[in-house]
Formats: sequence, C-alpha cells, structure tokens
Amino acid sequence: MTIPTATYRLQFRNGMTFDRAAAIVPYLKQLGISHLYGSPIFTATSGSTHGYDVTDGNQIDPAIGGRAGFDRLVKALKAVEIGLILDIVPNHMAASLENPWWADVIEHGEQSAYARHFDIDWRRRLTLPVLGEDFDQVLEAGDISVALNPATGKPSLRCYDALYPLSTASYAGREAQIVNTTDKALISQLHDAQPYRLMNWRDASSALSYRRFFEVTGLAGVRIEDESVYEDSHRLIFELVRSGDVDGLRIDHVDGLADPNEYLERLRRDVGPDCYLTVEKILGEGETVPSQWPVSGTTGYEFIAALSDVFVDGDKLADLRGAYDITIGKPLDVAGELRSAKLLMVDKNFAGEFSTLLRLAMDILALQSEVTEVNEADVRGALRELVVSFPVYRTYGTPAGMSEESQRVLADVVDSIEKSEFAPNPDALHRLQTILTGKISDPTGKSSELRTRFQQLTGPLMAKSVEDTLFYRQNMALALNEVGAEPLPRAYSVDRFHAEMKHRLETQPHALSTTSTHDTKRGEDARARLYAISEAPDLWHSCVTRWRDLNAPFRTTINDGVAPEPLVEWMLYQALAGAWPHTLQHTDRDGLGALEARFIPYVEKALREAKLRTNWGDSNELYEHAVLNYARNLLSPDNHAFLNDFTQTLEPFIKAGSSNSLAQTVIKLTAPGVPDIYQGCEGFDLSLVDPDNRREPDFDALSAQLSALPAHLDTVDDPCEPKLKQHIIKLLLTLRSQKADLFLEGDYLPLDITGDSASHLVAFARSTKNDAVIVIVPRLALASITNARPLVNAAHIRLPSRLANSGYVDVLTGKAFDLTEGIDAAEVTGGHGFAVLRRG
Repeated sequence: MTIPTATYRLQFRNGMTFDRAAAIVPYLKQLGISHLYGSPIFTATSGSTHGYDVTDGNQIDPAIGGRAGFDRLVKALKAVEIGLILDIVPNHMAASLENPWWADVIEHGEQSAYARHFDIDWRRRLTLPVLGEDFDQVLEAGDISVALNPATGKPSLRCYDALYPLSTASYAGREAQIVNTTDKALISQLHDAQPYRLMNWRDASSALSYRRFFEVTGLAGVRIEDESVYEDSHRLIFELVRSGDVDGLRIDHVDGLADPNEYLERLRRDVGPDCYLTVEKILGEGETVPSQWPVSGTTGYEFIAALSDVFVDGDKLADLRGAYDITIGKPLDVAGELRSAKLLMVDKNFAGEFSTLLRLAMDILALQSEVTEVNEADVRGALRELVVSFPVYRTYGTPAGMSEESQRVLADVVDSIEKSEFAPNPDALHRLQTILTGKISDPTGKSSELRTRFQQLTGPLMAKSVEDTLFYRQNMALALNEVGAEPLPRAYSVDRFHAEMKHRLETQPHALSTTSTHDTKRGEDARARLYAISEAPDLWHSCVTRWRDLNAPFRTTINDGVAPEPLVEWMLYQALAGAWPHTLQHTDRDGLGALEARFIPYVEKALREAKLRTNWGDSNELYEHAVLNYARNLLSPDNHAFLNDFTQTLEPFIKAGSSNSLAQTVIKLTAPGVPDIYQGCEGFDLSLVDPDNRREPDFDALSAQLSALPAHLDTVDDPCEPKLKQHIIKLLLTLRSQKADLFLEGDYLPLDITGDSASHLVAFARSTKNDAVIVIVPRLALASITNARPLVNAAHIRLPSRLANSGYVDVLTGKAFDLTEGIDAAEVTGGHGFAVLRRG
C-alpha cells in the first residue's frame, strides 16, 4: 500500500469539473501533494452541490464531465505521479425519482427488484414525505392530478411538478378514464391503491417507513449488508480501483452501516491490500478505531480536537465561562443542555425510529415466557435513557451478539444510568441490556434487528444533538464547537496534546489529519483566531458588553421576548470576529457588503440549528427577521462607532490567530498522521459553516503566488502575510516527500521546555534510528502581540541524547545550527516561535 504523503481535498460540482481539476494538477504537484482526494463523483440529483445524494453509483456524473472527463483527470494525475482517493457513500442514496432504483420501488413496491436494496419497513406502504400539507388538503387544492409521464407514456400522479408512477394493476384497462381526470374521489382511490403514500413532510420524523441519513428524508438508507446490494452498489468502484485509476477510498459515515466491520472486511477483500482506506467516524473521548477494522484510520476530526489542547488557554477558561454566565444571565450547564438536546431528538426528530425500537423490544419481551410481563411505559423509559446516555456514537454488535468491548461500553452506560437522577425501572433497563448484548434465545431474529437499529440510531442522534443543536445553543467558545469535539467541559493542556499524538502514532499512524473539511463549522483559520479569545476572557467580556450597548438600538422586543437575546449576541460577535477578513477596514463599503452576504446565511442557519426560538421545520419569521436585521446593522457602513471599535479591538486577535494558524499548519504537517489540506486552505481560510466553506478557491491566484515564492521564508515577523501559510506548506511537504518514512513511522518525542517563555511554545521531535526532525511552534501569543514584545525571550529546550550533538538546518529559513544538549529557542526561532530543524 502506498500511504499518501499529503492529500488535497477537492469539492467537485459548483463549477468544479474534472477538466477544471485537471488544470490545477500542476499546481498541486508544485505544492507537494501526493494524492488528490475528491468528493463523491457518481451521478447525483440534478443541481447537487455535494454529491452525497447519489442516484447512480455505477455512473460517473455527466454534470462534472462523465467518464471521459474522469479519464482525462486520471491521465493528468498519473503524468505527474499524483494518486487519487475517492469519497464513496455506501450508507445511503437519494430518495429521488431521478434514482432509477428508488423510482422502480415507488412503482412496483415490494415486488420491485430493488425493494430490498433500501432499508424499508414493508409492513406498510412506502411513505413519500413530499407534500406541504396532508394529502386530502393538497388534493382539494388541486395540486394532485393524473397525467401521462412523457418519458414513459404511463399514467402517473402529478404532484406539484413531480410525476409519481402508478402501479399497472391500479389502472389497467382504464387509462383513458383516469388521465387528466378532475374526479378527486377517483384520484384518492388511485392513490390508496399504490404501494406508496404521499404524505406531509412534517410527519416524516414520526411516520417514515424507511431508514434515512440522519434527519434527511431525501437520503434513503441502503442495505449494504446484503451481498447482492453490496455487489450492485460497488461495480464501478471496484473497476476504478482494480484498473489502477483510484488508489484509495474514503468511506462516508461508516457508523451508519448495519455492520461496519463486515462491510470493511468485504471491501478490503474486493479492493485488495494496496488500496488506502479511511473511514469518516467521530471518535468520542478515549475511543479508538476498532482494531479489527482493515483501514488506515479515520478522516481526522479527532485531530482538530487535539489541536485545541495546544491553542486554548485552559487556565483561563473558567473566567471565560464566568463572563459568559454573566452575559446570558444564567450559569452554563453543558450537561443539562446536552441532555435537553438529546431528548428533543429522541422525542421529536427521531420519534419514528424510537417507536420502531420500542415495538421491537416489546415484541421480544412478549416472547420471553419465563419472565413476568414488563410494563411498556417502563420499557419506554429505560430505552429512552439508553439512547440519550451514549457517550460515543455506537457499539458494534452483530447478528451474533456484542463483542466484549461493546458489552463493556453498554455496561458502562447502564451503570451511569442507574447512578443518575433519571434512573428508570431497573428491571426494564437490564432486560434491554440482555437483549442488546444477544444473551437471549430469539429464533425470530428480532433481537438482532433491534441491536442493529439501536446502533444505527445512537450515532445520528448523537450527531444531531451535539454538532447540529448543542453547538449552536452553547456559544461560550465557538472555536470548541467543532465536529469531533467533546461536548462536555474538559481540561486543555499541551501535555494532553502530546499524549494524544503518541496515542495516534500507536493506533492510527496513517490516518488523515485534517483541520478543515466540507462539514466543519468554520474554517481552520477562523477557529485558530477564536482560540485566542480564551487568552483574554476579561477583555472579551468588556468588549461584548460595550458592543451590546453600542448596538442596543437595533434590538427589538417581539411577542416571545427580546431579539436578539444575549446568548445570540455573544455568538454573533464571536462568529463575526472569526470571519472578519484580515485587511477589511470599517470604511470599506464593498468589503462589508461581501462579508454581510456570507454572514447573514450563517446567522439564519445558526438560529435554526439551535432549535430554541425557531427551527427548520417551523420557522419563527418574526424572530428571525429581528435577529437578521440586527446582524445586518452590525455590518452597516453607517454603524461607524461600533465598526471602528470592533476593528481596532480585533487587530491583536487577528495577529494572534494568524500565529495560531501557522503553528497548527506546521503541527499538522509534522505530527503523526497524513496531512489533509482542504481546498483553498493553503491560504488563510476564514469561512463559516456550509455552504460558505464550499466556495471554490481562486486557484489562479494561488498558483501565481506559489510560483513566486523564494527558496525559504524571508521573514515571519508578520504572521498575517497572506503567502506565509502556503510557503510553509510547500517547504514542509517537500521535507515530507524527502523523509516519508520518518513522518509515517518515526517516533513522536515531546520535548521539555523551561524558561519564562516556556508556556508560549510547543516542541516535539520525529525520530528514527538515523534521522530526526525537531519542531517548535508558538502558542498563546495574544499578550505578547498586545504588548508589542517578542513572543520568545527566554526558553530552553532540552534534547535527549538521540537528538543532541548534531547539526541541524531550519527547513523554513535555511539557517544552520550546531546543537549540543539543548536549544536556545529565542536564538533558533528568531523570537517568533517557529522552527523545523532537519538533522544533517
């Protein structure tokens, strides 16, 4: 297997075609990329912006160039020896009429050849949540009729602009009678005779008949665990890998599969030992990738969480929390907020999935004749606590039961529930535990089904509760509200970071190390800037208080209270601080307008994801209008006092954030793991959540800038210099390509730092028997920047014997050093904190 030196994630669609990608291949080669890492390329719904809504997994999407365009891209990559990694989506497909499999299921129901390809409950009609009201209301309004489908020539139900096929049996012999009929009773009768039921989209959370991806009804779960479904879904993937066109695969949402281990073992068998495999998986605190999975590791969200240990000032978080409490008017209760978010998910957003689990549990318990009857209310209460109490995404039980590790996880959850104030009926709880572990005799197979569906629910419920609810409700430190972050408060320290990197080297040394993806909540450099707020909680508190006073005229009082409330105001100022362009002046009307165009959609999304006073399914337009109007006024060129104050206050945070940005880049390129660069993030990326983070970079400008770079850094006195990050990436990727074994297999050695500036540096080495690189980066730079003093004035780094008494060259500056027993950090870094020293 060829392990990538560095990957470059490219988002196809939104204008990015195969030919456009081929045009930037020379740039990627010059940057030092070993593998292009592409988003899904298979045919998706018309106008798809991401490609995860696949309609045909065995066709390359014509919208981005089709097979011919793909072949041209592969040829361009091979010409410069860059490999290709593709993102594949085994868990779900688009629940769309454009999907021929799904359309066939709609027409033929359970008799369709694809009826078992999707995870559908065939005890009832297939539900299609496509109506804005109930069926009878939509029919009465005249929005449902019968018409011929011009593509097939067959009668169909016309609903709005879509044509849903009618089963032949429902109209045979009376085509002329039903086509274009205005008889609503006849139309209703026809609808009742179909294997599907058109329903109000608002009822999907409680009445859907198919498994979906998270809460997205437009994405139907695929039964990839079925051998025939697996084969049907992977024909083209196997062809591309076996032909040598594709060198690696990224498996999207692996935790959504019924049995991830079985799938991955099967996939490894079919793609062979040389295909680089990674999985999209969120690792909880202390969790590791199951050792039996035949993959190189995850796509790297846990690496983002590890970096926060470097750049968050853990000693001052309590002060920031106190300031936040004062501002919002109540103590921060993250555990309570997390429980509230999870209960919302299980009681409302995933009510249908939970009801299915409860039905299965009651059916299984009813078959256990040797035990006394269990009250359904007790089982419901126990099952509800189990679902909301999981600290990780899921366990990994199979039809045969649970492994010892999964049993331990479940036992720990049960133990924590019993000790909590919410402890349910203990008998019901333990009976559910017995069923889930597989320690009962069940010839019906329902316990296996319950186990599978339980595991497929806890992951989405965790994701939606944390990433898409809690992280928009709890806004103390937005930099910490990131995919893969631990939702509950924890300690932050450099020692924790070092421990995590050593663990990473031991458990998944070839996993991707990312800092930005198409799913992260903000760009890596916005996050890096916001880390600096943890260094100055009192200053931030006083600024927010002052800004709230300056903008008080823009607040309004509506029927359910003041808008925006202090909780949201705190969020707005942090989000704006993170996204503010480095050089934007408060007098720049065009620049403010461009920022507003990006900021307002973010604010709307943040309000709806929080699900407090508005949400996606039932928006509070009055409230949203009030908050969005407030946000627009923040960026109005006429708001002179605030904008002048805000930009002046932000200056040291921008510089500290840029220092953090460069430092995290150096760490990513030298720490254990394969560095992944998200498109455009070789420049400073201050994007907000999607779709803002999916904008196409200006590759022409990036390429021209790269070509003009000198051999080494001229200076890093100003960390805000736009070309610095790209320059560092080029230099370090060149180093990685020269010393691939060192970075892929070398030891990770934390280095001890003493002296007055010790707390402002992080140092480690990568070492093999005959080679070594020493890495030094800055942290907690805000105070030095604010007071205009050097970041490093007195710091000594002790070198272990395996590193001492050697000559080194700083890869970044080209300067040579003869090191004995230690390093004078101020001398080696020039006071700015950066050095990457190559032995020899």
